[in-house]
Amino acid sequence: MSLDTIDLTNQDAFVNGVPHEWFATLRREAPIFWHPEPDGGPGFWCLTRYDDVVTVNRDNQTYSSARGAVFMWDLPPDGLEQQRLMMLNMDPPMHTRYRRLVNKGFTPRMMTQLEQTARERTRAILDKVAPRGECDFVTDVAAELPLQVIADILGVPQGDRHKMFDWSNRMVGSEDPEYAVSEAEAQVASMELFAYAAQLSETKRAQPGADLISVLSDAEVDGEQLSQLEIDLFFMLLTVAGNETTRNQISHGLLALLENPDQLALLRARPDLLPGAIEEMLRYASPVMHFRRTATRDLTLGDTAIAEGDKVVIWYVSANRDEAVFEDPMRFNIERTPNDHVAFGGGGPHFCLGANLARLEIRLLFEEMLARWPNLELAGEPQRLRSNFINGMKHIPLKFSTAG
Repeated sequence: MSLDTIDLTNQDAFVNGVPHEWFATLRREAPIFWHPEPDGGPGFWCLTRYDDVVTVNRDNQTYSSARGAVFMWDLPPDGLEQQRLMMLNMDPPMHTRYRRLVNKGFTPRMMTQLEQTARERTRAILDKVAPRGECDFVTDVAAELPLQVIADILGVPQGDRHKMFDWSNRMVGSEDPEYAVSEAEAQVASMELFAYAAQLSETKRAQPGADLISVLSDAEVDGEQLSQLEIDLFFMLLTVAGNETTRNQISHGLLALLENPDQLALLRARPDLLPGAIEEMLRYASPVMHFRRTATRDLTLGDTAIAEGDKVVIWYVSANRDEAVFEDPMRFNIERTPNDHVAFGGGGPHFCLGANLARLEIRLLFEEMLARWPNLELAGEPQRLRSNFINGMKHIPLKFSTAG
């Protein structure tokens, strides 16, 4: 394969699956690769090896999230300024201050308190679809648990949770023809979300609860209360990150088991392997494929000179298939150990805030589903999201039989 045939900006190339052969070629021949942008953009450095991805992810002083935000494409100045108010697009020390606030909703103690409620919600979700013997696993099951849980955490009434699903689909899926969302319509979705967040935070100031929006509505950073825009952006980040990524990870986890029936049979025979199976699901199908950083100075990475201001795109989805780190990386192996994947970012200040929450939700869903549904099989062709950023599943037609 010739390097000049690789175009990671081409979202159509991801519709039938992650183009792992491209990433394997890059890791082998050009692990730090200058990738042109066909739309007239400046181009970017494409990092595909595990060690380089981890190095960049952990060095926020050299590789900034704030300078150009974390998206591959460049934002207009006013858009960039707004994005810098979102924790995802901050560098320490500001990032550290904001993260300390949001951590209050994701402590181990909070996860323990959440587990019983989340298990009850999981059982109710499965009970609802069980009589049919079939479902669209993505929309009927995988989307429901993260939505219900993040609604609980944020203080959103359960009756409003599908608004969150709709907003995140319209914002994240704007490049997918099924959702037929223009850029303007995606902007409308974000405005609707902001309006809802503003109303919610006003309600929480009057009647605070134990939820995260109540905490943020009363919180201060450096002696000043958060602005409404900052609260809106927190709400946006947690709405998308709290349901989109986990929904996709659960969906990919099921698909990996169905496509590897020996591993599904092993997991049924050995339920104690589930924690390791979850880590392998995360490695095998990382829900966020890449993030962008911007070089803060001239530097040399490996043998490559990178200039201040250059875009540096780190591909988690490639690092997690790096032959130098993972034996037989294209194989889905629930007994893989060690399994130091970077699906949650590979350390550093931006390590995924919701990692423990995601693991909890995935564990509960597979524990309950495998115990209740002894036979699982695809009932049609799975459909992927058209995106080179989110490793998304839209539909998985599933047939199943119930126990008892």
